[in-house]
Amino acid sequence: MYEINNFSVERSLVIRLIAGDEGAFCELYAAYKNRLIYFAMRFLKSREYAEDIFQDAFTVIWESRRFINPDASFSAYLYTIVRNRILNQLRELANENHLKEQILLQAIDHSNNTSNEIFANDLQKLISHALQQLTPRQREIFEMSREKQMSHKEIAEALGISINTVQEHISISLRLVRDYLKKNSVIGTEFILFLICINF
Repeated sequence: MYEINNFSVERSLVIRLIAGDEGAFCELYAAYKNRLIYFAMRFLKSREYAEDIFQDAFTVIWESRRFINPDASFSAYLYTIVRNRILNQLRELANENHLKEQILLQAIDHSNNTSNEIFANDLQKLISHALQQLTPRQREIFEMSREKQMSHKEIAEALGISINTVQEHISISLRLVRDYLKKNSVIGTEFILFLICINF
């Protein structure tokens, strides 16, 4: 495993990185890859999530390289980025698991209820109107995630954007759609039905 054990050597690499040196970027990437993925896996229990977070962190490093302070600890800066993304991912997973539990309960309670099927059809029309409130890019990413069941990584690669950008678009889209439904008095059970319709 490639490691950088000397602060002055790492500082030199960071200075080259700031100047846009891709070789320095690759050296730092290789030096931190295994340890940061292991660090993320300790919390997320998923190598796929951990790798996504690591790659996204280095995307941020490259895109914001001109703002890095070469005299500060690069390691501390990098771990802060990764830690924040781990926390965001854990919050997202916790919310998703809670909603899935609620969806399952509602699906069992209403599986044979014809009136709810009719309501779901009406609700789907509202959802279609809600999706029209999104920007073309938001709608594209939202549909790739929910309808095509593509992972954040797959969407990022297909569109040539960062995983963090994908996550932000999906988060904004969900909030906008949720607000639209609330304005139309779609709350509680109705919102859960909405989640079922789009295979959340």
